[in-house]
Amino acid sequence: MKATIKFYKEVEVTTLKIRAGVRYWEDGTVNGQEDINGNLIPFREGDYWCPVIDLYSATIKDWPIGTTAHVHYKVCDDGYYILLDDKGEPVLSLENDYVPNKLVPGHYGDYIEMEIDQTGKITNWPSHPSLSDFMEEDD
Repeated sequence: MKATIKFYKEVEVTTLKIRAGVRYWEDGTVNGQEDINGNLIPFREGDYWCPVIDLYSATIKDWPIGTTAHVHYKVCDDGYYILLDDKGEPVLSLENDYVPNKLVPGHYGDYIEMEIDQTGKITNWPSHPSLSDFMEEDD
């Protein structure tokens, strides 16, 4: 006989990968310029915005130095959010889900709202970010 068991293990998460389906690119600015078609924002891949964020420094990895951005993207339930451990392995994820606003700046679960400085630092990162949106509730 086989049985499926559930166990918990504490791991250190260091990185958040986002793949957010953006509805209105024009709601963002890059270097103070309205990004009407989403052609200016770094890490655009088709209809998705795909930054990778260091959770400890609240900095977008490989951000082009000197570029600033104000992101105000409506995502709703077209977001993929993957937490990685210190080895780069996926640990927890949300797929086709609302924005986890206890970790990612924004409102109502529908929006990603970030102020990104010239070094890629997200200056409005929560002072006490929480991973609770990623945690499964007990049955």
